[in-house]
This record gives sequence, structure tokens and C-alpha cells, in this order.
Amino acid sequence: MIDRAAKHRVVITGTGCVTPLGADVPSMWSSLLEGQTGFGPTTRFDAATFSTNFAAQAPDLDLAEWYAEPSHFDGAGRNTTFALVAAAQAWKQAGLGDPKQPSSSDGPDPARVGIYLGSGEGVLDFENYVRTNLAGWDPETRAIDGVKWAQAAYKNMSAVREIEQESNITLSHVAQALGACGPAYNCLTACTASTQAIGEATEILRRGDADIMIAGGAHTMIHPFGVTGFIRLTALSSRRDDINSASRPFSVDRDGFVMGEGAGMLILETLENAQRRGAKPLAEIVGFGSSADAFRITDIQPDGQGARYSMLEALDEAGVAPDDVDDTGRPLIHYISAHGTGTRENDSIETRAVKSVFGDMAPKIPMSSVKSMLGHLIAAAGAVEAIVCVQCIHSGVLPPTKNLNTPDPACDLDYVPNTPRDVSNMGGVRTALSNSFGFGGQNNTLVIRRFEA
Repeated sequence: MIDRAAKHRVVITGTGCVTPLGADVPSMWSSLLEGQTGFGPTTRFDAATFSTNFAAQAPDLDLAEWYAEPSHFDGAGRNTTFALVAAAQAWKQAGLGDPKQPSSSDGPDPARVGIYLGSGEGVLDFENYVRTNLAGWDPETRAIDGVKWAQAAYKNMSAVREIEQESNITLSHVAQALGACGPAYNCLTACTASTQAIGEATEILRRGDADIMIAGGAHTMIHPFGVTGFIRLTALSSRRDDINSASRPFSVDRDGFVMGEGAGMLILETLENAQRRGAKPLAEIVGFGSSADAFRITDIQPDGQGARYSMLEALDEAGVAPDDVDDTGRPLIHYISAHGTGTRENDSIETRAVKSVFGDMAPKIPMSSVKSMLGHLIAAAGAVEAIVCVQCIHSGVLPPTKNLNTPDPACDLDYVPNTPRDVSNMGGVRTALSNSFGFGGQNNTLVIRRFEA
């Protein structure tokens, strides 16, 4: 009998990632602490004429290094490949098996393993799409000739590539790869998607609908349509002459983010299930908050009210009051992973929201934006930043906000500028808060705590 009345504790037992600073968690973490950036000229397509011709690109990957039968994923999109590799890392760390080895019968009950992703759409088959449209154009009528278009599409376009553009396909591939037959969901709430996926996967576990959830996200928008869209929104940095310092969150001279790509995946379990398996919890998720700005598609609510609601809900669920202190007198939230995109609006409004939540405590809570080094991984950003929080909890070291040399007077909190900060002699990081705020007004916040039995 499944106990659906109890509110189960939820722990993280595995993490994995693919990022512009490394294709696993140790590589990414060491690069962040070294202050490296993953920025370089765009090579996914010819961006020479674009005002932003650089990006944060993840490395190429070989699924044969991670899966026994990689041919099952022939034709998988780049975003799906990121997710499959990150999921294999997390699954293996959690002690659930090695996807490269033949499966055994003593693994988890597939019906009790669910998946919740915040994954974006696949990469548009741009060249063939454009070629087909041009072939179907009738200059005399100045309209598309449907018959010619269909004939060209049949010749130029691939059914597999078209299917791989659907945002649910990444989930389908990962579920198949790891045998997850339980609850299955994907959300695409822009830049907050994978944080939302982790939070809602946590709720599924708390109410007893699964024992294990694979949660996270994957995305790449480094393609002509994706980059063009953000350029038109003036959201991307155009600092072509100084690529390595192009992302400058909270700086007075910030001019936008650097487009990134990648995946972050976590294995979440009820504490009871983890203990039954003998798995080692890495951290515990104790709070999740979600809200909408209900303001405007292209602008953040100016006073940060939506972000405030999200943080307050997460803190309340975690049983933390904004003015709580630990036994050393420090604020009980020891670190905030900022959304920190480096756009004019986001950084000042996020600062305003944090101040409205924590009041006099706000300047005492260190917060930083790893987007200053990783770039913005869009739908995958929140999951990777949640993994960063887990690393902070284990190491007692906070990653910096890179390129913060001239702070904006409107951004007057402690952003851990330029160099990492070791707080282990102060008791380390027991509790971290991770913010994600999405285009369109979605806000999601996680509270992650050091595991204590």
C-alpha cells in the first residue's frame, strides 16, 4: 500500500551536467572557482553579420561513452544529447546503475520512477527549412505555392529532425534510456523551466506518487532563430571586442547576457527510498515557491513583486523566516544563487526583490550569478544553478560573480565579486536559495539544505 497521506522528505542523491565549462559536475565546479568563462565565437552557424557573434557553447559529446546501445538515440537533437549525458551521470552517482552496462532485474521499480523536465525545443533544421520555403515561393503571386512547398519539403526535410524539435522528445528519450515509467511531465516556462521541474518533481515525491524522480532540463538556442529573437529584444550582450567579460551581472555597464546551452539533471528521492537503497543524500530540498508577475510578456514586474512572492513561498515551505539567524548570528540563508542575467532590468529588479524579502538582512547574505561565467543556459539554467548550490553546501565555497568591477548603485548587495569566497570557517553553507525568473513573468525559487538525518 502506497502511503499518500505522509509528506515525505525529498533528498538529492545524484547530479549531472553538461555546460560550456565542462561536461560533468567536477569540471564545471573547478572552472567556476577558477573564474573561467565558457565564451567564444559562435560556431554552430555563421554569425558574422550578427551584432552578437559569440556564445557559450557546450562541448560535443559521444553517447557511446555513456550508453550500451547509443544507436537507440540516432538522430537525437543536441539538447537531448546534453540531457542523456547529464542524466547518465546523475543516475550513476545515485547508485541506480550504469547505463553503459546491461540492465539488471534488481533496479528500482520502473513504475515508481518518474521524470519531470524543463526542457526547451530542439534546434530548427534551419537551412532545409529556408531552402524549402524558397523553393515553394511563387514570385508572380508573391505567395507560397503549397504543392511546390510540399514537394521541396519531402526532398529536403527529415521527419526525424522535425520530431526532434518537439520539447517533449527529450523527456521521451531520457525516460526510455533509464526505464522511467512513472509520472512524466515537461514544462517550458522559459528561463525558469528546470527550477520549476525540480520543484514540481519534489511535490510528486512528497505526496507519494513516486519513489524516484529524474528532474532537470536541457536547452540550446544557439541557432539563427534563437539568437535573432534575443538580439531583437536587446537581451544579448554585443560586446564583440571583449567576449570574455561580456557577461557583467550587477555591473553599471552591463548590456545583456551571453547565450549558453547545456543540461542539468538531478536524481530526487524520498528519504525513505534513499535509506532503503543505502544511497547517500547529497542535500535536501526543503522549499519550493512559484509565482507569476501577471504584468507583461516582455518586461519584469518593476518592483519585483512576483519574485518576492516566489521567494517568500519557498522560505515558508522550508520553515525559514526572512529574519532568522543561525547560532553564529548569520542569516539562516547562507547563499543566494541569483538569476542574475546581466540585463539592465533583471539585476536591479532582482536586487529590489531580495531587499523586499530580507530587509536589513539582505546586505548580509552573499549572492552571486554563475551566468557571468557559464552564460545563460535558458531552460537548463535553473537545474545547473541548483547543482551549484549543492556544491556550495559540500565545499563551503561560494562561486563569484565575474566581471563585477563597477557595481551599479542600484545593485548594492553582496554579489561575491570576481573571486570565490571560502566560508567554511564560518560554518559553511547549510541552506541555499536558488532563484529563476523566466521571460513572460514566471518565477520559481528552491531552498536547498545540507542533509541532516
